[in-house]
Amino acid sequence: MPGTKIFRFLAVIVTIVDLRDLQDKIRSFVKVSEADMQFALQFYKRKDIKKGTFLLQPGQYIDQFYFVKEGCVSYYTEDDGIPQVIEFFTEGYFFTDLYAYIQEVPSNTYLEAMEDTVIYAVSKTDVEQIFDHSHQLERFGRLSMQKAFINNVQRIHQIKNLSNQERYIQLQEKRPSLFQRVPQYLIASYLGLTPVGLSKIRRRLSKHYD
Repeated sequence: MPGTKIFRFLAVIVTIVDLRDLQDKIRSFVKVSEADMQFALQFYKRKDIKKGTFLLQPGQYIDQFYFVKEGCVSYYTEDDGIPQVIEFFTEGYFFTDLYAYIQEVPSNTYLEAMEDTVIYAVSKTDVEQIFDHSHQLERFGRLSMQKAFINNVQRIHQIKNLSNQERYIQLQEKRPSLFQRVPQYLIASYLGLTPVGLSKIRRRLSKHYD
C-alpha cells in the first residue's frame, strides 16, 4: 500500500538522521566508505533507557557494546554498599565493561542510567561481522579500544598525581554539565573524595572567587 511505503521511507530517513552522531564518531577515528558505514549501522539497535535502569550488574555477562546518543550512564563498583565511580559515559561515548566483555566472564561492575538515556547497542557477534567486513572498521575498533585504555591510564594518573582541588577544577573545566546531571556524592566518588571533602573544596573555591 502507498501509505505503508511512505511510512517505511520516513522511518528509514529518521533512522539515518538519528544515527548521524554515531557515524560522525566513527569517522572521527577512520575514513569509512558510505557502503561500509551502512553495513555497520544496520547492526546497531536503539534502546531508550529510563533513569535508574541497570544495563549491567555484578554477576551478569555482557556481550554488548554501546554508544550514547543522549543521556548519562554511570560505571561503578560498590565497596560495602558505597558506589565507587569509575566513569560517567555521556553523549558521544562508546562503552561497555571491557574486561568482562573481552574475557567473557561475569562482571563485577554496574552500568546504570543516571537520567533518561538513548543508546545504540551492538552485540559482540555483530561486531566481529563488522570487523570482518571492512579493514577500516576493524581499525576503528582497535583505535577506539586504545582510546578507552588511554582514558583509563589518564584517570589513574589524575588520581595519583593531581591534588583533590586540581581534579575538581579539571572536571569543572572539561565536563561542567556533569555537576547538573548526577548527584554530588557520585561526583565526589568519581574524584576520589568523600562528599564532605567535595563540599569543602566547593566552599573554598566559592570564597576565593567572591
